[in-house]
Amino acid sequence: MNFIGAVGGDGDDSDDKEKEEEAERERQEAIREAEERRKEKHRKMEEEREKMRQEIRDKYKIPKKEEIAEQQQQEPDNPLMRKKKTPEELAAEAELEDQDEFTKLKNTIETQVNELKSQIESKCVMQ
Repeated sequence: MNFIGAVGGDGDDSDDKEKEEEAERERQEAIREAEERRKEKHRKMEEEREKMRQEIRDKYKIPKKEEIAEQQQQEPDNPLMRKKKTPEELAAEAELEDQDEFTKLKNTIETQVNELKSQIESKCVMQ
């Protein structure tokens, strides 16, 4: 019976890891290329639509709205890569949405009073 290498392996781990890393790089590159092709396809379709819209505008003498440029500026390059919000940030946003105008006003007044109080206390020193 020969059990050499039956349990521990033959040392091919580095080769396997290199192959896996190469396969992952190729997969990521394929995904990126597919995304670029999709974006190019949609850009061309949008150009064709805009050409048709412009022909209709010219025909009926309708002025063009400049909303398209504003929407493109607000959209990030890759929405999947945007910064994720922490649970604290999400909780803070939810708390702000829950507050009504009176509560917001009350909180701003309280913070301003506390700031003034701390400024006055820092200037007045008890001996």
